Amino acid sequence: MLEPLNASYPVLPLRDIVVFPHMIVPLFVGRDKSVRALEEVMSDDKQILLSSQIDPAEDDPEAEGIFKAGVLANVLQLLKLPDGTVKVLVEGQARVRITEYLENDNFFEARAEYLKPAQSI
Repeated sequence: MLEPLNASYPVLPLRDIVVFPHMIVPLFVGRDKSVRALEEVMSDDKQILLSSQIDPAEDDPEAEGIFKAGVLANVLQLLKLPDGTVKVLVEGQARVRITEYLENDNFFEARAEYLKPAQSI
């Protein structure tokens, strides 16, 4: 049984990759908003919402440029690199749908609901 969702989650927009439940994936994160989202996750030991960008070439996507379907993930390992980027190892936990974005200037933050296995957007 899935536990209830928190009020909100930091969102990490992904380029050229889709993460599914039970996948363990290394990600290299360099955008300021994304690094701040990871720092928030690590400070509160929360989950992060991973969702792919609609246009992977976009350097600074808006909320409308991020797919509504994503996956809640646990951060297994985080390593800050000397060039300011972050290498993070994440494990997908459950498919979710973003229901709304919250006002946050530091990073993307959204509310989400679980997707049933056969449900699509």
